[in-house]
Amino acid sequence: MSALERTEHTYEIIVTPGKKPERLDAYITRSIAMATRTRVQKAIDAGSVHVNGVHKNANYKVKPSDVITVTVMRPPPLQLVPQDIPLEILYEDEHLLVINKAPGILVHPGLGNRDGTLVNAVLWHLGQREPIDVLKGREDWGDDEDAVEESLDEGVDETLDTSEAAFWDPERGLEQESAAIRPGIVHRLDRDTSGVMVIGKKYLTTMQLAKQFADRTVSRQYVALCWGIVGEDHLLIEGDIGRSPRDRTLRAIVRTGGKYAATEVTVHERFLCATLITCKLRTGRTHQIRVHLSSRKHPLIGDPDYGGRDSAINALHHAYRQKGTDVLRNIHRQALHARSLEFTHPVTKERMVFESPLPADMQACLDLLRDGYTPHATTDP
Repeated sequence: MSALERTEHTYEIIVTPGKKPERLDAYITRSIAMATRTRVQKAIDAGSVHVNGVHKNANYKVKPSDVITVTVMRPPPLQLVPQDIPLEILYEDEHLLVINKAPGILVHPGLGNRDGTLVNAVLWHLGQREPIDVLKGREDWGDDEDAVEESLDEGVDETLDTSEAAFWDPERGLEQESAAIRPGIVHRLDRDTSGVMVIGKKYLTTMQLAKQFADRTVSRQYVALCWGIVGEDHLLIEGDIGRSPRDRTLRAIVRTGGKYAATEVTVHERFLCATLITCKLRTGRTHQIRVHLSSRKHPLIGDPDYGGRDSAINALHHAYRQKGTDVLRNIHRQALHARSLEFTHPVTKERMVFESPLPADMQACLDLLRDGYTPHATTDP
């Protein structure tokens, strides 16, 4: 069975005697575990719901003895396959692991990316060799592939809340559903963001690390290169972040339905067409730094999703476009690196700080920007 092949499954619900009239979509949502009102409505609109063999609208009022059928598609089980993928380990003890994540690797698998992730590498490193089946019951309610993929991340930000964290422990195994694909992961970086990450090796350690992230007692600093000259030496960017109305796979600053996000930005070097900055997260939202900088017309250099490539070059003064083009030749991702991570060891209670040097592609961009130009201001990032 291929990764995208699904099998059909039909629920049959018989309305109980004495049931008072209730909307069809509401009744189904209450009757099927993990169903949501939105997805039920989409299934109804798609013709996947029938009452007594006849298609009904969402506002149909169910009656006693009505036979409701709901047809959904079930994907094959998601297997966690331990893989011998190299990890750059900065620190390790019996409780936790600190790594320098390379760009280009996903943190955890999903329906569309089932292997080659950090989780696959961590499972191998922890001694797991046999594949583990998870997400056996995850169903497609008529969403497209992207929506199914996103459903694995609903409510999950760059920092995972304690209740949403995934835990790996040899004695407990994997938790179910969304947690199951994130063993030991208490925070994450985008696929193409590099830098320091901490991973729990035991259940209690992971829980305690997750709580530190949820309580905002962890300190993280990112180094970034953005287009344009950031005027202020220090600034706070605020704006609620939610799914982009133009593309569900991206995020945007939204007026309603988003989550509060705040990013502290400090300028270190200004060039003719770009700025070297560090960013400190007050909150941890998916794509937060990328969205916030883009909203200020300073997209990250190389960011293909938030205006950091061709559109950024076109926005430059013609005198700087060749320099900008040369810079982009050196990087094929967003110029964002999680340089440092500070947290309290859950067992020893020692405050620990880990740092990672600037990766080669970002250093090449920085060298090119510095070439033949004296920055307006310089401090160590």
